[in-house]
Amino acid sequence: MSPGSNVEVKLRCADLERARERALALGARPAGVEHQVDTYFCTRSGRLKLRERHPAPAELIAYLRPDTPGARRSDYQLVVVPDPAGLRGLLAELLGVHTRVAKRREILLFENVRIHLDRVDGLGDFLELEAVFDGSAAAERIQYAKVDRLLEKLELAGAARIATSYEALSLG
Repeated sequence: MSPGSNVEVKLRCADLERARERALALGARPAGVEHQVDTYFCTRSGRLKLRERHPAPAELIAYLRPDTPGARRSDYQLVVVPDPAGLRGLLAELLGVHTRVAKRREILLFENVRIHLDRVDGLGDFLELEAVFDGSAAAERIQYAKVDRLLEKLELAGAARIATSYEALSLG
């Protein structure tokens, strides 16, 4: 299991191409494009999803994060899954499926920040920033400031933030 923490923010993005151009001009590096299908399972707390990625391996992701607008801390654990279809069937039988979300995700890296340019089936286009850090309180404060500065540099500081996950948006 791979535990981690990040400070993340999500917003609707009317022009993914322009966001990409701005990020690359700041020095972000392309890290690939993935086609992802996230199956969210019913849980009493937090979120649990199986992310099937092409061309990358599938992952089971459990995370805790408040549904608040703006940047927020997310603590998560990842497990690489060699048999995603088998695990999906087992978890669906035991827990039930809440929803499934499919998207095309372009990933850019800027220092320790993952920039996601997402085209989500049925929901539209989004930009998501995830500033990965060691989980300490001191580092967390720095990451909030870094995310805010990056949004300013991308000229997206005034854009409305999304308070929840694609899971909740797909059900809304």
